[in-house]
Amino acid sequence: MEIKYKQEENLDWQEFRATLIASTLGERRPIDDLDRIKLMVENANLIVTARHEGKLVGVARSVTDWVFCTYLSDLFVDKNYQKQGIGKELIRQTKLLSREAKLILLSAPAAVDYYPRIGMTHHPKAFMLDDADALL
Repeated sequence: MEIKYKQEENLDWQEFRATLIASTLGERRPIDDLDRIKLMVENANLIVTARHEGKLVGVARSVTDWVFCTYLSDLFVDKNYQKQGIGKELIRQTKLLSREAKLILLSAPAAVDYYPRIGMTHHPKAFMLDDADALL
């Protein structure tokens, strides 16, 4: 099976959403908030896709400054295409495109054991803030 990888600057948000739903990550993303999904795609500045015969089967969606850090915010592969190395290659392609930048991601709970197996390093000092009022 030939999978084609490429950077896509104008990925259709509906295609993104459909593939997100077809993956396990859709359970943890706002798939019913169409405006938010659309903005997630439009505001990302590095999107790498995986396609099989033109069908979108995987996405690595990132925000990067290209020289210091790349935050890989969404990495997902259609369930029917998982366990074929597509996710790993999406990460590799993302890193190649932002070579100077450190690649950073927060793992979905189900994928915590996956990233060390493909050579990524666990970083125990990451923090999140969901609500600015928490700082009051």
